[in-house]
Amino acid sequence: MTKGNEPAARRLRSRPRSSAGDASEPPRDCALCPRLAEYRRRLCCEHPNWHNAPVPTFAAAGARLLVVGLAPGKGGANRTGRVFTGDHAGAILYPVLLEFGFAIGEYAERADDALQLRDCAITNALACVPPQNKPTAAEIAACRQWLAKRIAAMEHLRAIVALGRIAHESVLRVFGASHGQIPFKHGGRHFFQGGVCLFSSYHCSRYNMNTGRLRVEMLRSVFAAARAHVDAKAEAGRCPETP
Repeated sequence: MTKGNEPAARRLRSRPRSSAGDASEPPRDCALCPRLAEYRRRLCCEHPNWHNAPVPTFAAAGARLLVVGLAPGKGGANRTGRVFTGDHAGAILYPVLLEFGFAIGEYAERADDALQLRDCAITNALACVPPQNKPTAAEIAACRQWLAKRIAAMEHLRAIVALGRIAHESVLRVFGASHGQIPFKHGGRHFFQGGVCLFSSYHCSRYNMNTGRLRVEMLRSVFAAARAHVDAKAEAGRCPETP
């Protein structure tokens, strides 16, 4: 564990909230990031039946696993109002969650489908859709307060899967660490104070899947390791090896 992590991680774990509810989510009319707020307003005019607002965390009560993505997709979560729902990334992620018991039911690319999470919560480093799917550093930093509140709300948190470099770095900063201390790499693991293990993976975006940077079996390996950590008492200061 990085020396600088311990105080921040201890503070985070000492003030948990009971659930990832409204107190840990940005308001629907959040104006912290003017560029994103203006983009949402434009999308409301173009697509008035879409969600077009910060996308809340999708969570099971008492979840021990948190999955952190980048941001809502324009025609995916920003349209449907549920994280990783309605786009290519969700079609990859949800079957893996179902396979490892982190979800039940059937994923049908709609927020009102029969899918339910089990022992799992899913959120994004950025709650609002960014133009061209490219958030600025300032926007990521502004939204990090909500990620910190979501993490603090999870009293039973044991593992975090960060999908992509931006999610990885945002989680590190919540725990008081930095990318320089713990560089992003697919399959990387880091143990935080309180028994929380960070598992890092390439994002399951269409681009990464189409170029072969990420394959389904690579994503499955990350979630297999996360499942093992959630279900077993990890050795102090260690995370389980990725299969």
